[in-house]
Amino acid sequence: METVEGVFSDIIEIKGSKFIAFLMPISLYDEEMKRLRELHPKAVHFVSAYRSLNEFDQIVEYSSDDGEPKGTSGKPTLAVLQGHDLINAAIITVRYFGGTKLGPGGLVRAYAEAANAAYAQADLRPYEKLFNQKIECDYSHVSMVEYECLQQHIRISTKEFGEKGAVFTIEGTAENLERFYTALGRTVQKI
Repeated sequence: METVEGVFSDIIEIKGSKFIAFLMPISLYDEEMKRLRELHPKAVHFVSAYRSLNEFDQIVEYSSDDGEPKGTSGKPTLAVLQGHDLINAAIITVRYFGGTKLGPGGLVRAYAEAANAAYAQADLRPYEKLFNQKIECDYSHVSMVEYECLQQHIRISTKEFGEKGAVFTIEGTAENLERFYTALGRTVQKI
């Protein structure tokens, strides 16, 4: 499985209709849908689809035709995500009607082609499940913890300083977190 970081788009034109497809991380879906509706007030459809993993590692899929004939736009868009084995990713396609009806087959091809065009623009990376963990350490070990996070490709989400010491919220893959704990030993305690 792969995922995407950032928003990537492309435009195709078929018989006067413009299809502007946007591929993005699922975390940006709601924000981008709102932004695109404001940016394109004269567009007639905002077709979308997404695939994500829930907390039980089950794939959750969604698609919306947004007024297009049933099954002619959302499902072909979702099929592109499935076909490229993308996860935690969404596609929104903005359509401007060009005056010529494309018919069900034409719509299926147009939305799939637009989604594939956005996919072709994207920078992808392998999907890795990330875990969050809170840890605590003495003040004298803060720089060592920060260094080891950098070495093990672990992101520090938050850092707080309390009476007893520093509390970090860190995020990383299971492998990277294991190497982190092995390197630091008793220097850090999980909270």
